[in-house]
Amino acid sequence: MPHVRLAKYLAHGGVASRRKAEEIIAKGLVTVEGQVVTDPARDVGHEHDVRVNGSPVGPEAFEVWAVNKPVGVVSTAKEPGERPAVVELVDSPARLYPVGRLDADSTGLLLLTNDGELANLLTHPRYEVPKTYRARLAKEPSDRDLARLRGGVELEDGPTAPAELTRVARHEIEIVLREGRNRQVRRMVEAVGNRVVALRRVAFGPLELGDLKAGKARRLTDEEVERLRAAGSFDGPGDD
Repeated sequence: MPHVRLAKYLAHGGVASRRKAEEIIAKGLVTVEGQVVTDPARDVGHEHDVRVNGSPVGPEAFEVWAVNKPVGVVSTAKEPGERPAVVELVDSPARLYPVGRLDADSTGLLLLTNDGELANLLTHPRYEVPKTYRARLAKEPSDRDLARLRGGVELEDGPTAPAELTRVARHEIEIVLREGRNRQVRRMVEAVGNRVVALRRVAFGPLELGDLKAGKARRLTDEEVERLRAAGSFDGPGDD
């Protein structure tokens, strides 16, 4: 772990949120190498002896989880309303947050992690990590409709990039996107005069949903995490 601000180090160590960590530091409750430190911007690393009220603090181990998000669950770390948040589906003490999002009325594969670097690799537009969806449509799309979706359609925020698309059944398509616009699949389908009645993400980069049951979660293996990291590290054609 590189050197980071003390408040961020405490947050990564699971002590408190960064804002709360700053309050703890200001109260003189934190020591670094035995000396009280009240500056939250002090740089520290895992080689330092950092303590809160005398108890040692280390960086929180990174975790990555796959969740099969059901309908009605929101893709947030906390939900101020009555709907359940996706983090509630994971049995972990780590401070996890979603990698990207799925709409409340969509289902399927959602990743949760406390590894900010990995999350950025997987969601930043420059890396173009593919996400695969199965969409059931209100009516059977024509070959012309599918060709338009493959080539890109015009939306209010600009044209979409070309997409890989396969007809799975009369009313069902599989589409691979390398963009991350809000409700993009639904909006693309509406642009060709159709409507999505059910949407499920079945893969995120090289990771597939598989037979993970709805509402269940599993922690990814080190090998799976490295495959995701490699997918996000690819320098795509739009990179400088």
